[in-house]
Amino acid sequence: MNTRHCPALLITAPSSGQGKTTVTAALARYHRNQGRRVRVFKGGPDFLDPMIHQHACGHQVHSIDMWMTGEADARRRLFEAAGDADLILVEGVMGLFDGRPSTADIARTLGIPVLASISGAAMAQTFGAIAHGLSTFRPDVPFAGVFANRVSGEGHYRMLLEDLPPGLVALGYLPKAPDAALPSRHLGLVQAEEIQDLDQRLEAAAGRLVWTAGGLPPPVAFAPVDRSPPPRLLAGRRIAVARDAAFAFIYPANLEVLAELGAALCFFSPVAGERLPEADGVYLPGGYPELHLPALAANERLKQDLLSHVSAGRPILAECGGMLYLLERLSDVAGQGADMAGLLPGEARMQGRLAGLGPQEVLLPEGTLRGHTFHHSAMTARIEPLTHARSPNGRATAEPVYRLGSLTASYVHLYFPSNPEAIGHLLGGHRPC
Repeated sequence: MNTRHCPALLITAPSSGQGKTTVTAALARYHRNQGRRVRVFKGGPDFLDPMIHQHACGHQVHSIDMWMTGEADARRRLFEAAGDADLILVEGVMGLFDGRPSTADIARTLGIPVLASISGAAMAQTFGAIAHGLSTFRPDVPFAGVFANRVSGEGHYRMLLEDLPPGLVALGYLPKAPDAALPSRHLGLVQAEEIQDLDQRLEAAAGRLVWTAGGLPPPVAFAPVDRSPPPRLLAGRRIAVARDAAFAFIYPANLEVLAELGAALCFFSPVAGERLPEADGVYLPGGYPELHLPALAANERLKQDLLSHVSAGRPILAECGGMLYLLERLSDVAGQGADMAGLLPGEARMQGRLAGLGPQEVLLPEGTLRGHTFHHSAMTARIEPLTHARSPNGRATAEPVYRLGSLTASYVHLYFPSNPEAIGHLLGGHRPC
């Protein structure tokens, strides 16, 4: 299979909070409105930004991370996207050089040129100094140019560029626009489905965006990657997946892996009062169960279904919010609580600050899996963990992993492609001795 070429940019910033997501979504919708086919990827572990980008570009959004997803997985997905896209956009994570590995490592490894989106709010000529630093700090990072965000107008934009170093290209700007802002809460942006006027906000951002580069950036070469499909360990098995406003943190790649393993997927909504579908295994992903306590507490039939499912020895895999739902009780940050499913002895309460963050690797009897953790709750369990995850970057976060019969639960959001066979064993295949 031959190398494919497609214009591509990696949108980054000096730090978090600079509006990368808004700029990336605005660029995606702007170029889509020009009749171009746009594919968007998200650098680093994330669920919320991809929801926005999917609405902006009209295509599913996958994650790219040099550790969690791995280089081969990233190259394969980019190659596939290059086959039917006119433009590929990748939104970075945090600041350009933050983290180990960083957004800069993604750009260097995959050869995608960086577009530095810098907030111009309350700034003038210092814009040039920041742009100079980002573009020269690591010579091995390909650099396309700069983009100004939160600009007051054309005059302000010209002022920002007054001291831009020679040879550093400015590709445009996005004016400050309250009607294009994306609302947020404690884990980041509000879920796309909760923003009723999201399309209008995206159109407003795209309509105000000034793209001085004219057409598309230069093409990037994407090479094919060999990959063997996993064994069909879940052939003939039905996997029930919770999916609604409380359980929405699902990597599309995870569902792809389940399908490749041979599983038939059936989705259900605990918040809507639905019962558990007939299934051989259950996947309870993360999300915002704390925002839906009354509805979850009232779904008594689902609680009984899950208890019967586990009592019959059928597997459940629960991640973060999914695990909180399996506890006896969950309370919000104000201390208002509700009874949950009661399959795991313990309780949890939402905190006013971040309680766990970072990449995680989990060594289970079924195999080693990679993922990440990001939560604002503190949990008290009355059982001993099966094991603890480890953080590859040396952070103290080591999330406990609980196993009670056929139930496996932890705060870790697993990336199923990191070990499809382990997932097959966890959710219904033959477990290794």
